[in-house]
Amino acid sequence: MYTADSIQSLEGIEHIRLRPSMYIGDVGIRGLHHLVFEVIDNSVDEALAGFCNKIWVTIHKNGFVTVLDNGRGIPIDIHKKEGKSALEVVMTKIGAGGKFDKNSYKVSGGLHGVGISCVNALSKKLIVTIYRNGKIYQQEYFKGKPVYEVKNLGETNMQGTKIHYLADSSIFSSIIYNYDILSTRLKELSFLNKGLHLFLTYEKNNIENNSKKEYFFSKNGLKEYLPILDKNQESLTKNILFIEGEKENTFVEVAMQYNTSFKERIYSYVNNINTYEGGTHLSGFRRALTRTLKKYAEGHGIFSNKDKVEFTGDDFREGITAIISVRVMEPQFEGQTKTKLSNHEVGGVVEKIVGEMFNIYLEEHPVDRKKIIDKVILAAKARQAAKKAREFIQRKNPVSSSLLPGKLADCSLNNPETCEIYLVEGDSAGGTAKQGRDRNFQAILPLRGKILNVEKAMQYKIFENEEIRNIFTSLGVSIGTEENQKILNVTKLRYNKIIIMTDADIDGSHISTLILTLFFRYMKPLIEKGHIYIATPPLYLIKKGNHSQYAWNDQEREAILNRLGGRKHVNVQRYKGLGEMNAEQLWETTMNPKKRTLRKVHIENHSEADKIFSILMGDEVPPRRNFIETNAIHAKIDV
Repeated sequence: MYTADSIQSLEGIEHIRLRPSMYIGDVGIRGLHHLVFEVIDNSVDEALAGFCNKIWVTIHKNGFVTVLDNGRGIPIDIHKKEGKSALEVVMTKIGAGGKFDKNSYKVSGGLHGVGISCVNALSKKLIVTIYRNGKIYQQEYFKGKPVYEVKNLGETNMQGTKIHYLADSSIFSSIIYNYDILSTRLKELSFLNKGLHLFLTYEKNNIENNSKKEYFFSKNGLKEYLPILDKNQESLTKNILFIEGEKENTFVEVAMQYNTSFKERIYSYVNNINTYEGGTHLSGFRRALTRTLKKYAEGHGIFSNKDKVEFTGDDFREGITAIISVRVMEPQFEGQTKTKLSNHEVGGVVEKIVGEMFNIYLEEHPVDRKKIIDKVILAAKARQAAKKAREFIQRKNPVSSSLLPGKLADCSLNNPETCEIYLVEGDSAGGTAKQGRDRNFQAILPLRGKILNVEKAMQYKIFENEEIRNIFTSLGVSIGTEENQKILNVTKLRYNKIIIMTDADIDGSHISTLILTLFFRYMKPLIEKGHIYIATPPLYLIKKGNHSQYAWNDQEREAILNRLGGRKHVNVQRYKGLGEMNAEQLWETTMNPKKRTLRKVHIENHSEADKIFSILMGDEVPPRRNFIETNAIHAKIDV
């Protein structure tokens, strides 16, 4: 019987445990690390408030995580409204916490009161220890619920908060932590919070190497961070411009420099949160850059009679690398994941502070000024050439099958939700894939050789490239409008899955990387929306008599060989290319949705991904050589 009693009322802890992805994004590797960062963010908030300068993070070999800071310690006195310890309220109530009290925290990151209660709810066990007022207080929780009242354990000279928890393995797919993800975030936090000492300890299970330790500290903050982010680029200007200022309770820090590349690389943060989708602070920075440069150049007659070139905001930002960090009292974000700032007033503050300082910089650095303005003029001319090439793609954007590339073997269904396209290396493999596919929902686009490396090429060259134009046209996406030439229009996307299928060798990996570079630089929303996949063809076909079996790696091959016993009459075929398989084999191993393995491409860390593409695919050889030499030990050589 469906009555009021049938409606399940879920509040706080219960709702977080039932719908964890609503709060932390997912229950995979990203969500697991999100919990750690929420605890760390609380400690960093104490640093922002001026009460903490040291944070210790320990990943224990038994799966527990400990975060200790030397801040004020969460209050333990009785909360008047709730009638229980303020500590218990903070740990168990969504929306509770000092971050809503402007006297406690002027600015804060975290999930605005959701953070620590969310960590508690998704932990099998959590022990919080408070060092405050010369006393030690402690409370333990089981799956978000208190095991006992707050205890007084005695006296201490310490001050701060210690959170010791074990993520719930019944909720998370794995509770194994990735050192690099943790290290990257702590390093980032050290630059965003100059003067903050961060310690990371990662305990290992083996006896020989008991733990890995790292210490992060930055004296000069963003001024030190920018050269690291920009180390793979050739600097155009000699000087790094550092800007800081405060207005209307908004504190602004900016570090920026121009390089010889064709890309704009801007990293933005609000209260230490990476707002990779931008927002009002980024818009304010861009306006300041455009208006200041334009006003200066026009005032000095620099832009007059330059072949009647019209300038846009993009022209003024080509080749810039910048970090924008703002601290806001009451930040408003779009979406639960908080990746886009929406506070209107922040844009004006950033624009004013940056505009004033950038104008002084242009006045005081004539050599840098000339190089920047010359680059702006070159960027405008290249943009006009790119516009012509891009318009060709727009005209070819398919509204009927007659306008699709001739090489595309399209599928018969036209519902994007059920359709998929394979980008296949070479005409030979493309032919095999066309024969082996299910024509109803699988389309094949063969690519001739290695596509253009978009990391090195000017934009108009990219849009003139036939293979790249074929990809755009086949997918049904278009790039750029007159107002914003970086927005990808995906409303007419023709396939839900876009699958990169290349040979399982060095050349195949290179081609796959070239295609991924194109998607990352010019079609990033397709990655962010989960449309990009990589096919996984087998490496071996193992035959013994009438028995045959495929292996996708060396371990599987050895396991199969061991099962088959005496190796004399066993034939092991190593597939170097897709073309070595017949159509039926390719379908059975790589294209059949019931049997295939697809690797979904997603972006774990935007700034780290940007850096890796710059290193691997950019012009600068030394950083690439260093990367290869550093990581060569992990490579598997196939001879």
